[in-house]
Amino acid sequence: MNKRDRKNMVFFGLGTIGRDMFYAFVANALLYFLTNVLSLPIGVFAAASMVLTVLKIFDALNDPITGMIIDNTRSRFGKFKPAMLVGAIAGAVFYLILFADLGLKNYWFVVVFGFAYICWDIAYGINDIGYWSMLPALSLDQKKRERMGAFARICANIGMFIVMVGWQPITQMLGSTEDNPDPKAWFILAVAVTVLMIAFQLFTLFGVKENRKMFKQEEKTSLRDMAKALFKNDQLMWTTISMALFMIGYCTTTGFATYYMQYIYGDIGMYAILAAIVGVAQIVALIIFPAVSKKTTRERLYLISTLMVIGGYVLFFFADYLNGTTLAIGGFSFKASLIVIAVSALIIFIAQAFIQLLMLMFLADTIEYGQWKLGKRNDSVTFSVQPLINKIGAALSTGFISLAVIFSGIKTGDVAATSIDGGGQLLVKIAMLVIPLIFIIAGYIIYRKKFKINKETYEKIVEDLRQRGDLLQEEQAQ
Repeated sequence: MNKRDRKNMVFFGLGTIGRDMFYAFVANALLYFLTNVLSLPIGVFAAASMVLTVLKIFDALNDPITGMIIDNTRSRFGKFKPAMLVGAIAGAVFYLILFADLGLKNYWFVVVFGFAYICWDIAYGINDIGYWSMLPALSLDQKKRERMGAFARICANIGMFIVMVGWQPITQMLGSTEDNPDPKAWFILAVAVTVLMIAFQLFTLFGVKENRKMFKQEEKTSLRDMAKALFKNDQLMWTTISMALFMIGYCTTTGFATYYMQYIYGDIGMYAILAAIVGVAQIVALIIFPAVSKKTTRERLYLISTLMVIGGYVLFFFADYLNGTTLAIGGFSFKASLIVIAVSALIIFIAQAFIQLLMLMFLADTIEYGQWKLGKRNDSVTFSVQPLINKIGAALSTGFISLAVIFSGIKTGDVAATSIDGGGQLLVKIAMLVIPLIFIIAGYIIYRKKFKINKETYEKIVEDLRQRGDLLQEEQAQ
């Protein structure tokens, strides 16, 4: 890496710390906010949950249009940064409405909440597509992309797990407890997260310097070109399906974590400990990823990671059977189940961090593949499938979680239950661990059968593009 690459890597990565804090508070705490803090009547909660699920899927269909608009942007700031700025500012406004207690308990809450959510989701998608589609434009070298992507994912995980670890103790510190929830505490935290999101975005907006001479000037993308880029790029389609299945499983498991710790483990206060373990696991995995990738192929690493996920899920499923056993470690007493949960979480999320970064690299490689096969480079249209996938994963996981919350007995009236019976606990475990694992395994099988861009194939594609004049030699462009 030269000086420009290292600077871009750092400033690109720092930009997503606040972004992922911003996203994680919605992804991991919004549903809990609706069930356990606002104390919505069960009918209003069910309607709001349905709105979340439907709107996420509807909005996901807008993402390719957003990608096309970004690809067609011509400005002195490039095509990625304007989208990042607009998405961040618009998203901040509607985000605060989501966590504001407007005093509505009837179906007007569903209308206001649904409007704010869809506007926030669209704005965040604009920012997200602009941000991540910048990555492949920073380098054509696979190893440089891996290092840049790994650092960005490290920063993303730092932001995400600051919120995952912190939201529960911080809201308690601000006066919102399990027995006496206070929406004002949640709103204060939402304001703080919003300010940090905008502040960290400035690192990327002002610090990253794109090398626009590395690519030939493309003609503007039409709707027909957009459809061609999405549906004629077979490797992008298979990557999308594989990633979607993985994200459905991943989002469902993480979305259940709060409920698991409260209703199965029996102590919601330990959620922060579990989140910290998960955060450390993923950050360590991303730190060592570049070194690991030098020792093995991406194909083998994906297989090993999937096997680790399977083992971790099986271990996690049986952890609660040890709830009655206590272990003394260093003068402190712990439930034996917590040790098993911690070990299984380490295994699962180290492996999932590897898989998420691998999928980011697979997606990046399909840009050159699409350019090679179809004759046109579409960075943002291609990367628009990432938020599309995340939204579909989040939508379906929200649906699974909401149904499980209702049918397990967690949500039966205006307030959440304090405990659930054995049947309800089993339902939560199946929805949290068994169903997601099926999706994750299916995603791996599709990748293994259909994805064909290995190291040798990618290098041949890039060389062909250079010979055709579609790409400059990277050394000449620097």
